[in-house]
Amino acid sequence: MEGILPLLKPAGLTSHDCVFRLRKILKTKKVGHTGTLDPDVTGVLPICIGKATKVAEYITDAGKAYEGEVTIGYTTTTEDASGETVAREPVTRVIHREEILQVFQSLTGEIEQTPPMFSAVKVGGVRLYEYARKGIEVERPTRKITIYSIELLDDRNEFSGETIKFKFKVSCSKGTYIRTLAVMIGEMLGYPAHMSYLQRVQSASYSLEDCLTFDEIEEHMEAGTISSVLRPLESALSHLPKLIINDKVAEKVKNGALLQMPEHLKTSNGPIIAETEDGMALAIYAKHPNKPDLFKPVKVLRNDLDEKGTV
Repeated sequence: MEGILPLLKPAGLTSHDCVFRLRKILKTKKVGHTGTLDPDVTGVLPICIGKATKVAEYITDAGKAYEGEVTIGYTTTTEDASGETVAREPVTRVIHREEILQVFQSLTGEIEQTPPMFSAVKVGGVRLYEYARKGIEVERPTRKITIYSIELLDDRNEFSGETIKFKFKVSCSKGTYIRTLAVMIGEMLGYPAHMSYLQRVQSASYSLEDCLTFDEIEEHMEAGTISSVLRPLESALSHLPKLIINDKVAEKVKNGALLQMPEHLKTSNGPIIAETEDGMALAIYAKHPNKPDLFKPVKVLRNDLDEKGTV
């Protein structure tokens, strides 16, 4: 079994829980997820199966989109609705739509974030949430992330009340904490805030419309039609530039050969997909560190041993 299975992750499960359950349903051990989603968060979680586990990191590195809700008026230990309230300040003024849009504009582009204590980021080899559960506060590394766009999904012009809620949609780079973004939005409006709801609506090229529930996956397994809903390994790499190769070069690629850099890819700094003329991805290449006119293989995806079933 090989391919990408876009899972509609339910609330209450970690990403690892989803993998564990799918290993049982699919009756295969070679299953991996493409980046953690908090237990309360629902939505798109692409699952890599078989040989497709080789490309999991490229889905993780691609952009994501979320729809969420910010609650203004109090913040929590976890920066989301599951935590305990740590700061409360009732909203005493009307917040206007234009203010929120200005905040969104100022947060668009490359910004810095400090990961929350309840997160999987490691400091000193230990996950931050492990420190947090013991009540230990540690210095956290600030990281640069990119917000491509933020859209207000509420059509009101004025927001009032002791607590204020509004929904938004954000497209962002990997490593973005939407919980922290919600807190930042509140701070810029002058009040404590937290993220009260979140759903991932897109991950790389996979959207909510592509996703299947656990029940639907089980039905396909029972009917013997699971292969019909698996996305090809190549779908995980569709956002990357491609180098189309002929059959002769393909044999060399399968064995990890260096490749001459074509003119149209000389400005590419990231990974390149070596793909056959019929659309099969064979390997992932990158610029050679010492030979500027050559690409070197980073990861061979398919080779003759794979095809013979001996690997």
